[in-house]
Amino acid sequence: MANYETVTVTRHGQVALVTLNRPDSLNAFNAALRRDLLQAVQEVNDDAAIRVGVLAGAGRAFCAGADLSEVAGDDFDVEKQLNTEYKPILMAIAEAPKPWISAVNGAAAGVGSSFAMVCDLTLMAENAYVYQAFAAISLVPDGGATWHLVRTLGRKRAYELIVSGEKLPAERCRELGLCNRVVPAESLLDEALQWAQELAGKAPLALRHAKAALNFAIEQGVADTISEEARLQAICIASADAREGVAAFTEKRAPQWQGK
Repeated sequence: MANYETVTVTRHGQVALVTLNRPDSLNAFNAALRRDLLQAVQEVNDDAAIRVGVLAGAGRAFCAGADLSEVAGDDFDVEKQLNTEYKPILMAIAEAPKPWISAVNGAAAGVGSSFAMVCDLTLMAENAYVYQAFAAISLVPDGGATWHLVRTLGRKRAYELIVSGEKLPAERCRELGLCNRVVPAESLLDEALQWAQELAGKAPLALRHAKAALNFAIEQGVADTISEEARLQAICIASADAREGVAAFTEKRAPQWQGK
């Protein structure tokens, strides 16, 4: 794995742990972090030996959002920055051919909440919270936050959360569907890596195409979704892994997945 200025990437078997590493700034995004995280996510996505990615934050927070010290000068173009520097990272996770788990400690605020939500699965520490901090400084959510919130919470709850600026605690996030599991803060990374290792033992094609099917289904009607599922199922059933899965089941042994 490459070395980065503001991100660490460590390999744990078939799992890669990608950690935002600006703890003194609560992992707020500056230009270096945006650059490094895009490269790190692409590195993990392109490595066929890595089957699951985990996104975490060093120190007391997952991510405090954008580094506001960068927002200065008449030449600052927030629209360009969101589209050219944030969006490629977020879409690299959303469209990755493998699952990503966010392991959220402390604050997931502002655009940091978007990175927590864009991952396929989310684990939160008991002391973690999601915070739409935008209205307090006369801004709107970005990084796809409104997309995730309205689809998970519904329009009225999403709007209330945005305009109230409520810090939504981990357990409430779990109740509302914004995270899957809540664990003690001291065991967050261990739990996330253990979960990722379990997923890494599943059939890679099933993980990949189930993610693709859900991404399709959330935007399309049921008829088109049935057809898309049929297309993906045809890919899966013709694979060597499907044959291996049937053989392993018949022979009562653990399957040996190839991702083919």
